[in-house]
Amino acid sequence: MGPALSGLLLVPCSSVRGDIPWKVKDHHRTMTESGKPILYSYFRSSCSWRVRIALALKGIDYEIMPIHLTKDGGQQFSKEFQALNPMKQVPALKIDGVTIGQSLAIIEYLEETRPTPPLLPQDPKKRASVRMISDLIAAGIQPLQNLSVLKEMGQENQLPWAQKAIISGFDALERVLQSTAGKYCVGDQVSMADLCLAPQVANAERFKVDLTPYPTISRINKTLLALEAFRVSHPCRQPDTPAELRA
Repeated sequence: MGPALSGLLLVPCSSVRGDIPWKVKDHHRTMTESGKPILYSYFRSSCSWRVRIALALKGIDYEIMPIHLTKDGGQQFSKEFQALNPMKQVPALKIDGVTIGQSLAIIEYLEETRPTPPLLPQDPKKRASVRMISDLIAAGIQPLQNLSVLKEMGQENQLPWAQKAIISGFDALERVLQSTAGKYCVGDQVSMADLCLAPQVANAERFKVDLTPYPTISRINKTLLALEAFRVSHPCRQPDTPAELRA
């Protein structure tokens, strides 16, 4: 990320606590030797954070392989990583003998193979609401302010562009949540939608978006960040988190 955004902190990191469920991957070991899933992740990636939350909620012990998105020109562009994920994006998860890219596809796979606790409601209408909110964030907001897009904007345009994209999306999201939310995004059960919400609010804070117009988003996010699974998966507590951003 260019100097225009270099001074923006990730998120407030005070009070982020909890036991960490991952171990840092040893480059000389393989998945078959460890017997654990391997998550290719970047601490700041909101898409990676979604998956880290899901793994924590479902109590899945895993190893993490940090992929730095700006170091060495972007480690996601290496031949080794492209062999894993041709899209050259994080996250990617090696699990059960397969490698899965795209955060929502990973979460849905974990839900289908390890259904407890559930991240999708049984009720079809609520399940559709969860997927709608997840897609609103994962397809309608986050990609517009992603690193690859911002690089094309020019340094002086990065911050206003990111703010515009997030504000436009949050205007819609706040209205949707006013009709679906209980304690969380859809009712009173943590769902895939919540896994998308908290990382996107962190992005909004990073890009200095005023959250005052979004009381429902802010209330749900505050509740989520108090949960253990959201704390241990937080960007401030990852193996590749810079020292100055650590909790």
